[in-house]
Amino acid sequence: MPVHSIAELVRFARRNSPFYADLYAGLPDGTARLTDLPVVPQSEFWQANTPRGNRLLTGPLEEAVVFKSGGTTGSPKFSFYSREEWREFTTSFGAGLVDAGLRPGHRVADLFYAGDLYASYTFVLDALHRSPVSNVRLPIGGAAPLDSTARTLEQFRVEVVAGTPTTLCALADHLLASGRELPSVELLLFGGEGLYRDQQPLLRAVFPNARVSSIGYAAVDAGLLGRPVPGPDTRVHRAFTPETVVEILDDHTGEPVRAEGVPGRVVVTDLRRRLMPVLRYPVGDRAEWTDVAAGRFRILGRAQEGVRVGPVSLYTEDVLDLVRAADPAGRVTGVQLVVRRWEGRDGLVLRLACDGNPAGLPELADAVTTGVHTARPLYPEAVAAAHVHPLSVTWVRPHELAVNARTGKLIRVLDERPHA
Repeated sequence: MPVHSIAELVRFARRNSPFYADLYAGLPDGTARLTDLPVVPQSEFWQANTPRGNRLLTGPLEEAVVFKSGGTTGSPKFSFYSREEWREFTTSFGAGLVDAGLRPGHRVADLFYAGDLYASYTFVLDALHRSPVSNVRLPIGGAAPLDSTARTLEQFRVEVVAGTPTTLCALADHLLASGRELPSVELLLFGGEGLYRDQQPLLRAVFPNARVSSIGYAAVDAGLLGRPVPGPDTRVHRAFTPETVVEILDDHTGEPVRAEGVPGRVVVTDLRRRLMPVLRYPVGDRAEWTDVAAGRFRILGRAQEGVRVGPVSLYTEDVLDLVRAADPAGRVTGVQLVVRRWEGRDGLVLRLACDGNPAGLPELADAVTTGVHTARPLYPEAVAAAHVHPLSVTWVRPHELAVNARTGKLIRVLDERPHA
């Protein structure tokens, strides 16, 4: 598929997508610079992007593959790719696997998750299939029994294992408990969540000859984001060019960051997708440039749009809606999502502000927790599997919520995990 110019994409989206027609209604014809376009408002984007009566897509849903990203069961987020777009997406990502360390003839186990419209398993398998180097693919999946997975890795002397850090560590823990290690594994490819220092000793104990690398940076809604960059810092990636344009926007001004080492939020523009256009779309992550000229950046964690707790994705707006639903009396006056990490696992603390009256707060906390678990059942499942700590609720006065020192605005998400 061709790479389109900004002017071409804007013109096409305005003409064929009711959502973009409304969003760009005030722009002059012939707009050709990204910085002249507004950043896509996420809530309106997803309200328009529905299975029925869709106002975002540029044509009828007649030929496509459909995936679901990390919304709650009550408000799932659907992403659509035409056949050609999916092929181009996975081909480009497959080329990036060579940067991660994929070599001709490697035997690769895909331990990502499949089913329920999740993309990662199919995406990685297709990327391996379309990679420029030959490889042997073993589509095991993340839900297979650990003993069966370990046996398959041993039988085929697998050299590359791909999965989320949570899955890789669960497998390593299982093998360690039985006194086994897999010296044949040369490369561990992780994706979907960050890999932390406290997880690496366990992986080294079971995979003594394996190097750890990001599999690449992509999202089913946003598309291509970054190729892995070899080196000790697995958070550093290089923008996929010319397929996409990655911008890092200043937290205060909203202008693109040009300097290295200045954190901001990531937005992406895909120059090839047309069925579901992605133009200055906020990915939900924060990053900083490490080499602007080379398009290299370091991922710093989640931004305000969402949060990742171990293998579980939560959208901030969904959590706010769940709190409101559990609180018909309107006692909660502020919500802050705090992500921490201790004892080798992530945990989410919902910091809720209310008046000083303690009556009924334990019951309200229970109602909020039940609402989150019901809407996002993957969270309690991850707790039961000892992948994350249980959700907790803490009560504070409104002035105790963290705010931006410069603007006084509420900081919706606090990621207090170590990112080094």
